[in-house]
Amino acid sequence: MRRDLEASGPARIRWVRPEQFHLTLKFLGTVEQERSDVLATALGEVCGRFDPLRLRAEGIGVFPESGLPRVIWAGVGDAGERLLPVQRAVETAVKEFAERDRPGQDYAPENKKEKFTGHLTLGRVREARRPDAALIARAARAMAGRPFGEWTADGIEIMRSELSPEGARHLRVASIPFGGLA
Repeated sequence: MRRDLEASGPARIRWVRPEQFHLTLKFLGTVEQERSDVLATALGEVCGRFDPLRLRAEGIGVFPESGLPRVIWAGVGDAGERLLPVQRAVETAVKEFAERDRPGQDYAPENKKEKFTGHLTLGRVREARRPDAALIARAARAMAGRPFGEWTADGIEIMRSELSPEGARHLRVASIPFGGLA
């Protein structure tokens, strides 16, 4: 897949290392370390209501869909269609946490309030021209239905990102199981 996209043109793409793949249910921005326990408790109440999810990665897409692509991603979904209810429950819990923690403020910056699309970021396009964009879009369309794997998500994790010139590094702050799993 990576070779297919790299062969699509001269665009510079920074690929995400596989150990850094993650499915973002809610981007929070900055949460002070001392508040992460309160957030984990709030999310624990939500996760206790859900069973583990059987997820699958399938298809390739780009953000934005028109114009010059900035992100290359693989779609993530589940056969039981329970991912979206889990995401909405997490969104509600985070909103309630934010209202208690910072009344009148939301943790998500304005540009992170898009409709949820389950995806794994595979790469970020650093430099692309219009011809590159067309080639990347064509390569992504050719892989639209291609399956990439399945796995079981037993819970969610609160992650912290550390940015560096080599790219973001995602570190686990807390793990919260679904359905009371240990």
